[in-house]
Amino acid sequence: MNDENYFVHESSYIDEPCQIGAGTKIWHFSHIMKNSVIGEKCNIGQNVVISPNVVLGNNVKIQNNVSVYTGVICEDDVFLGPSCVFTNVINPRSFIVRKEEYKQTVIKKGASIGANATIVCGHDVGRYAFIGAGAVITKDVPDYALVVGNPARIVGYVCECGNRLDRIKDDYICKSCNRKYGVVNQNLCPKEQTV
Repeated sequence: MNDENYFVHESSYIDEPCQIGAGTKIWHFSHIMKNSVIGEKCNIGQNVVISPNVVLGNNVKIQNNVSVYTGVICEDDVFLGPSCVFTNVINPRSFIVRKEEYKQTVIKKGASIGANATIVCGHDVGRYAFIGAGAVITKDVPDYALVVGNPARIVGYVCECGNRLDRIKDDYICKSCNRKYGVVNQNLCPKEQTV
């Protein structure tokens, strides 16, 4: 465990070994378990559990009451809203140990998960995607997709700045920052990449 350049509230527990990047803050009643890797400038809220072998990139923000279970990887700039939920086994039973069946879930760069959303394990969330509050993710979410509901469905697309995109002919445009997006190989990406 690193012993400098990050903050841990006195009520939290940090198991060893683990890695915690400079500028990270870990708030009240949280538990960082062994072999987890936490990047720089992360903010881990109250009552958060980071299970063994979890990987968090830089500038990850985790709000209160979130458990990030083994198998979850959050890339840089991910936002996890209050009380959002991850799973890591498809068919859990209290009387059957299934640790060898943990499924990986990747939350890609810049994605935001809304409050009380559930991410069923084995399904990745694309870059800059936005998961609405209370949504239940039961399949992969494409880059920039805005998804809501149970099961979650795509209802639009969002800009890297987080605002909903307007569709104008074959382009998607952000009225807030004027960034343009296009579809390439059935994936939305910034217009600069489509030329």
